[in-house]
Amino acid sequence: MTNTFKKVTESIKNAPAWQQKYREIMLLGKTLPILPESLKIDDALVPGCESKVWMFVEFDLSESSLVVIGDSDTRIVKGLLALILALYNGLTPEQVIKIDAYEEFEKLGLISHLSPSRGNGIKAMIEKIKTMAQQKVL
Repeated sequence: MTNTFKKVTESIKNAPAWQQKYREIMLLGKTLPILPESLKIDDALVPGCESKVWMFVEFDLSESSLVVIGDSDTRIVKGLLALILALYNGLTPEQVIKIDAYEEFEKLGLISHLSPSRGNGIKAMIEKIKTMAQQKVL
């Protein structure tokens, strides 16, 4: 788990009620850089997400780490994506494989408050990242 993830989840953990957590997640989504329209292509769409989520997962050879960028057309999903990016960016493929992001989301109390389709979207985003990490380990 990255220090960035620990830092960005602090306000979510400390929020006293679900509505405040929801707000914190949406605010986190606003911190993501806007993905240029030229990168919002069908090949970058994450299958399994109800909302549109564009994600690129690359491997930085000089750092031996994954670099993930993305965007979404809805505020809450963009915030959830920001959490996922904070969790994985900068880790080696081996580290990525070891992290159970879904469990981290449960620890934050998010999974039980999200619709099943949003939960499936989270799984789809995580799966895309883990698949890339697996390819780099082999």
